[in-house]
Amino acid sequence: MKKTIRDIDLKGKKVLIRVDYNVPQDERLEITDDIRIRESLPTIKYCLDHGAAKVILMSHLGRPEGQVVDAMRLTSVAKRLEK
Repeated sequence: MKKTIRDIDLKGKKVLIRVDYNVPQDERLEITDDIRIRESLPTIKYCLDHGAAKVILMSHLGRPEGQVVDAMRLTSVAKRLEK
Protein backbone atom coordinates (compact mmCIF):
# COMPACT_ATOMS: atom_id res chain seq x y z
CA MET A 1 0.00 0.00 0.00
CA LYS A 2 1.33 3.42 -0.95
CA LYS A 3 1.72 5.85 1.94
CA THR A 4 1.23 9.59 1.82
CA ILE A 5 2.51 12.32 4.11
CA ARG A 6 -0.74 11.99 6.08
CA ASP A 7 0.12 8.39 7.03
CA ILE A 8 3.32 9.37 8.86
CA ASP A 9 3.70 10.64 12.43
CA LEU A 10 5.77 13.80 11.94
CA LYS A 11 6.00 14.91 15.57
CA GLY A 12 9.60 15.73 16.43
CA LYS A 13 10.91 14.39 13.11
CA LYS A 14 13.22 15.99 10.59
CA VAL A 15 11.44 15.96 7.23
CA LEU A 16 13.33 16.06 3.92
CA ILE A 17 11.19 17.15 0.97
CA ARG A 18 12.44 16.94 -2.62
CA VAL A 19 10.92 19.91 -4.47
CA ASP A 20 11.23 21.05 -8.06
CA TYR A 21 12.17 24.71 -7.74
CA ASN A 22 13.70 24.92 -11.21
CA VAL A 23 11.78 28.16 -11.79
CA PRO A 24 12.17 30.67 -14.63
CA GLN A 25 14.07 33.87 -13.85
CA ASP A 26 14.69 37.07 -15.77
CA GLU A 27 18.08 38.68 -16.42
CA ARG A 28 18.02 40.26 -12.93
CA LEU A 29 17.52 36.76 -11.42
CA GLU A 30 13.97 37.68 -10.38
CA ILE A 31 11.51 34.79 -10.46
CA THR A 32 9.01 35.27 -13.29
CA ASP A 33 6.69 32.35 -12.44
CA ASP A 34 6.48 30.97 -8.90
CA ILE A 35 3.78 28.32 -9.40
CA ARG A 36 6.16 25.51 -8.41
CA ILE A 37 6.96 27.28 -5.16
CA ARG A 38 3.29 28.02 -4.39
CA GLU A 39 2.27 24.43 -5.15
CA SER A 40 4.76 23.09 -2.57
CA LEU A 41 3.52 25.30 0.27
CA PRO A 42 0.62 23.07 1.44
CA THR A 43 2.99 20.13 1.98
CA ILE A 44 5.53 22.28 3.83
CA LYS A 45 2.78 23.84 5.96
CA TYR A 46 1.27 20.41 6.70
CA CYS A 47 4.61 19.16 8.02
CA LEU A 48 5.09 22.19 10.25
CA ASP A 49 1.49 22.13 11.49
CA HIS A 50 1.83 18.46 12.42
CA GLY A 51 4.88 18.85 14.62
CA ALA A 52 7.87 18.35 12.32
CA ALA A 53 10.99 19.48 14.19
CA LYS A 54 12.60 20.64 10.93
CA VAL A 55 11.59 20.76 7.30
CA ILE A 56 14.52 20.57 4.90
CA LEU A 57 13.91 21.36 1.24
CA MET A 58 16.10 19.81 -1.45
CA SER A 59 16.11 21.19 -5.00
CA HIS A 60 18.26 22.47 -7.83
CA LEU A 61 18.08 25.33 -10.30
CA GLY A 62 19.22 24.74 -13.85
CA ARG A 63 21.92 22.29 -14.93
CA PRO A 64 25.30 23.61 -13.74
CA GLU A 65 27.10 20.36 -14.71
CA GLY A 66 29.08 20.18 -11.48
CA GLN A 67 30.09 23.85 -11.54
CA VAL A 68 29.16 26.61 -9.09
CA VAL A 69 27.18 29.14 -11.11
CA ASP A 70 25.94 32.22 -9.25
CA ALA A 71 22.95 32.60 -11.58
CA MET A 72 21.82 29.10 -10.56
CA ARG A 73 21.84 29.61 -6.81
CA LEU A 74 18.54 29.15 -4.99
CA THR A 75 18.78 32.53 -3.23
CA SER A 76 15.83 33.98 -5.15
CA VAL A 77 13.73 30.92 -4.26
CA ALA A 78 14.62 31.25 -0.57
CA LYS A 79 13.60 34.92 -0.63
CA ARG A 80 10.27 34.02 -2.27
CA LEU A 81 9.63 31.32 0.35
CA GLU A 82 10.22 33.88 3.12
CA LYS A 83 7.17 35.81 1.89
